[in-house]
Amino acid sequence: MPNLSRNLVEAARSFPDKIALRCDDLVHTYAEFDDAAARVATLLERDGIEPGDRIGLMLPNSPAFALAYYGIMRLGAIAVPMNPLLKSREVEFYLGNTSAKGLFAHPLFAEAANGGAAAVNAKTWLVDDAGLADLIADLPGQTEAVERDDTDTAVVLHTSGTTGKPKGAELTHGVLARNAEVATRTLLQVGPQDVVMGCLPLFHVFGLTCGLNAAVTAGATLTLITRFDARKAIEVIERDGVTVFEGVPTMYSAMLAVADDFPQSATASLRACVSGGASLPVQVLNDFEKAFGCTILEGYGLSETSPAASFNHPDRERKPGSIGTPIEGVEMRVVDPDGNEVAPGEPGEIQIRGHNIMKGYWNLPDATAAAISADGWFSSGDVGKVDDDGYFYIVDRMKELIIRGGFNVYPREIEEVLYEHPAVAEAAVIGIPHDSLGEEIGAAVALKEGAHAEPDELRDFVKERVAAYKYPRRVWFVDSLPKGPTGKVVRREIVAPAPSSQ
Repeated sequence: MPNLSRNLVEAARSFPDKIALRCDDLVHTYAEFDDAAARVATLLERDGIEPGDRIGLMLPNSPAFALAYYGIMRLGAIAVPMNPLLKSREVEFYLGNTSAKGLFAHPLFAEAANGGAAAVNAKTWLVDDAGLADLIADLPGQTEAVERDDTDTAVVLHTSGTTGKPKGAELTHGVLARNAEVATRTLLQVGPQDVVMGCLPLFHVFGLTCGLNAAVTAGATLTLITRFDARKAIEVIERDGVTVFEGVPTMYSAMLAVADDFPQSATASLRACVSGGASLPVQVLNDFEKAFGCTILEGYGLSETSPAASFNHPDRERKPGSIGTPIEGVEMRVVDPDGNEVAPGEPGEIQIRGHNIMKGYWNLPDATAAAISADGWFSSGDVGKVDDDGYFYIVDRMKELIIRGGFNVYPREIEEVLYEHPAVAEAAVIGIPHDSLGEEIGAAVALKEGAHAEPDELRDFVKERVAAYKYPRRVWFVDSLPKGPTGKVVRREIVAPAPSSQ
């Protein structure tokens, strides 16, 4: 019976009194966590939810998310994690796209939740941590997890929708369980003695699998931060003795910016830091490791790959700037537009095959067939390369490639150079329409607090370090770069100012 919730049942049997979830002063042991999840399953069943029904989760990073999520798993229903900041029309789309029958939402987002749910006749449970506890207090716990197959869908995670409406990636009980198991056993080597930082959004696959599911699989403690703040993160690392920190590049940049305000001993408990979600600039990696005295291991994955696909394994050589080698049971390759593998060092599209690949896109057979070949290769949409040792590198997103006068320019390469400048805190490179060249190179830059630089200075800094066709002809300053819910920079939302206003 491979129901994902069995991992929680086993953890509760093995470590009943161990702290499973912590959010400041709110604490749940594994026995309490499992009992609450069983009561949530009873609540759902009482309200007419059946195995296979879809249930939305529109909750911040708090124990309530974890309890509701594992309650949904226990009943054999399907979770549809959603950003709590969605507006009502977006809630309507997510619930309507999956024909969801219900939605757990935080009272702070009641208007959007109720509006979107009402439009598709879905029931809403408005709960915070205390509210959920009250709602299930008098209910008996569902005695046994509903039997599921490895191939049964457990979660529908919507992609970011950079090209049209978001698509729902179907992740099965088997896929999620295997990815969490590989993450705990071979990638992070997490055990009951570990404390994992839960500052990645749980509604995103990185936080859900490598944070929540992995911690439960290992019997570790997951300490949650409802909303990421660099100072708060460092304080929690010190307070709770966090051993494993998982973040996206902007989190590392933010923590680095306040590093001087803390003694290095504040993060002495850390034994592993993991970066994913986007490429981590090498300069940020080096500066962070020097400031905090710990090693960052960079990995790679997508919603469609559950997410882990490759990793800089702790027991092998680490190559800064690389996303490592494929995880256990997974293959990766780099291909040209015709699907032929390219030579080492040559750029092409990364394809992935293995136990981590999604079942498909929810109710989108054509999109599924376009993304996954008949022999199981998933096309990532990412431009990458592989070296002679089998280590992979992300060059950029295929759709963010800039073509200037017929030459390919990969934004990440230019951003890496900008990050080397001592005044630069954040940088994003985009293509700007150009009459004769097709596209020109532009760079939006946020400076470090108290730092000073001129656009021409940064332009010349890059010009000295890259080919003539690659350096940004236009550089402008911003207070901060636009970011998505996971902290990833959203290049498509960056708009270049008129030349006269730079």
